[in-house]
Amino acid sequence: MHKGRLEAFSDGVIAIIITIMVLELKAPHGTDYATLAPLVPVFLSYVLSFIFVGIYWNNHHHMMQAVRAVTGPILWANMHLLFWLSLVPFATAWMGENHFAARPVAFYGAVLFLCAVAFVLLSTLLARHEGADSKLARAMGSDVKGKISLAIYAAAVVVAFLSPPAAMGLYVLVAVIWFVPDRRIERVLEAG
Repeated sequence: MHKGRLEAFSDGVIAIIITIMVLELKAPHGTDYATLAPLVPVFLSYVLSFIFVGIYWNNHHHMMQAVRAVTGPILWANMHLLFWLSLVPFATAWMGENHFAARPVAFYGAVLFLCAVAFVLLSTLLARHEGADSKLARAMGSDVKGKISLAIYAAAVVVAFLSPPAAMGLYVLVAVIWFVPDRRIERVLEAG
């Protein structure tokens, strides 16, 4: 099965996810800058989530460049990833509206953790389908970055109940780790 429809559908869903997130930014009533102050947590949550969704879109795009075709299980794994990504706007809004309270911060981390699990599952299925000597399998390697991210997310969910700011710092750390698109795939594709 050709990968084009999977890519197009994923791009559309991710665009909708970002649109839903930005619609949560409600304009305040009033014209002075003081009316913006209560929106700072909502805006910061939006920025972090926008970065995460962008990271997933970037890495999904790079990964699909190394793939020739997809199968039914791969389509379902991709839907699994999109499902968890579609919860990011809700988790973002709950966290921002509640000024980074412990439970919403933990829930946000759980959603990010499940997005990461779904991405690892998708990349594993794609690499297995393409073959052990495929460009994607060579690029993914042992996926240390992915495993570290999963561990940080899991730790952050627990830490959120003790110190929400520390958990937020861990989420930012994962974003920093992944902010630059995964160069492993680029290097393999350039090498031919």
